[in-house]
Amino acid sequence: MSGETVLPAPARAGRGRFATTVVVLAVALLVTLVISLGAGQYPLSPMQVVEALWHALSGHAAPSPAAGVVTSVRLPRIVLGVLVGAALAVSGVAMQAIFGNPLADAGVVGVSSGAALGAAASLTFGLSVLGTWTTPALAFVGGLAAVLAVYAISRSGGRTEVVTLLLTGIAINAIGGAGLALLTFLGTSSTREQIVFWQLGSLNGALWSSIALVAPLVIAGVVATIVVARRLDLLALGERTARHLGVRVEALRLFVIVVVAVLVCAAVSFAGIIGFVGLVVPHLMRMLIGPGHLRLTVASALGGALLLAIADLIARTAVPLADLPIGMLTALVGGPFFLWLLVRTRRQAGGWG
Repeated sequence: MSGETVLPAPARAGRGRFATTVVVLAVALLVTLVISLGAGQYPLSPMQVVEALWHALSGHAAPSPAAGVVTSVRLPRIVLGVLVGAALAVSGVAMQAIFGNPLADAGVVGVSSGAALGAAASLTFGLSVLGTWTTPALAFVGGLAAVLAVYAISRSGGRTEVVTLLLTGIAINAIGGAGLALLTFLGTSSTREQIVFWQLGSLNGALWSSIALVAPLVIAGVVATIVVARRLDLLALGERTARHLGVRVEALRLFVIVVVAVLVCAAVSFAGIIGFVGLVVPHLMRMLIGPGHLRLTVASALGGALLLAIADLIARTAVPLADLPIGMLTALVGGPFFLWLLVRTRRQAGGWG
């Protein structure tokens, strides 16, 4: 007999599905990116796109205006969309893991409402402490403060019950919504339009400088989720079982909540509120490759990036001379999917899909 370990047939099949899914998602993402770089009000052929990218990578300035369109306008927007999509999808994986429910997403713990409140305060009061970074910075601080407040309020006796965390999140969301309504009322017509557009989500105006801030946070959040993936698998067996197997449930829950806050705050600070990505993508990936959180995190990151890349392509090209809000497009897809998921979960008495 050889010393090789022979995997059971289901394990081999699961690994095969995971590999196939990752390859398909990666190829689809690459194709979407190439199409997106060429599509728009200034259409470019694939050869022009490749030429512009080659000149950018080689460090030589391209004489054609295509290089400016690709490297300064479309590529930053696409890269930011990929990062935002991956961040939101992975945050959904983490939230569903610690809540043990496929209907959970980052909005449950108040991240989105807190970020919206911070951004609205910046716009309404005309704050410019950090220049153009003021609104993203206050959005980040608002989202992080909201999630930490939810955790602090719901913690009692050294523990945090999931139900209490959920109810506290609902309360914080309500407070954030009321504050957002007040700031919208106090603002001028211009600031109201800015607040509404920010709430709908958009990648318009993406810059390499903003990507330089978002990318490290997103990468760190995804890596952190991968690191605790094994413990999330054990947590799925139940808190009591996880503790028996050596998992520090409370520390894990706090760690995951902070990771989710960083991921979502990094995303919404520059792209606004984009809903349903963290709900739809992880559930679809779970249906394809199973519930293992390591594989689920990797596949969801690719799936979220692909979804945002497609949504951004549609937002830029669906209506001539217009830029549709991405949050509106994801809601058009995510709303019906959420209703289907709700009915399906109810029929299965709250089981995993």
